Amino acid sequence: MTESLLAVRGLSKHFVSGNETVPVIEKLSFTLGQGQSLALTGRSGSGKSTLLNLLCGLELADTGTIVMHGQVFEAGGTAVLRTAKAWSALRRQHIGVVFQDANLMPAMSLLENVRFRAQLAGRDPANSEDWLTRLDIGELAHRYPDQVSGGQRQRAALAMVFAMEPALILADEPTGSLDRHTSDDVTRVLFDLQARHGCGLILATHDSELAAGCQQHLDLGHLNAI
Repeated sequence: MTESLLAVRGLSKHFVSGNETVPVIEKLSFTLGQGQSLALTGRSGSGKSTLLNLLCGLELADTGTIVMHGQVFEAGGTAVLRTAKAWSALRRQHIGVVFQDANLMPAMSLLENVRFRAQLAGRDPANSEDWLTRLDIGELAHRYPDQVSGGQRQRAALAMVFAMEPALILADEPTGSLDRHTSDDVTRVLFDLQARHGCGLILATHDSELAAGCQQHLDLGHLNAI
């Protein structure tokens, strides 16, 4: 039996627009085992990015429970500061987040970005250049983000994530701004490294081919049916 990495129970999130309360996620429950992958799909506004933010503590749920890497987070808890610190530690050491825009530090070279992320997670940065090489951008290690293409920046973002040796990767439309050829290359590398290193993976995507590569599929456009 696959050991559980993540368990979500009765998770709900609402936003207020004017005088109206808008439900984005309603009573969502699912689990993800170590080494498993899950695709989040659904129309724009169905809550994919919101769910990823909840799963790394950038937003807090209104109701429900998240058990992440052995830590329990109950919505509505009073220890807000302690909860924020616990989420921050998880993001720093165990949760790798890949944004659509790569989110690299512009004043650092690609290699410096990868080294910094590894050190922040408490990992040995010695293999940082090797990660860039494995992602086919080793020759660009000393260039800055604005000196490389969007696909190359996204590969560097993946190198940063893998250098931190995460238990879970959260990827928000990681190929959304890439052309088809580059998207296919980035997708292949992402799934290959995720499978090889046994970390969990949750993808938010509109790309049916990318979603098909995941073991599980959750359509947030049909939350009431879950």
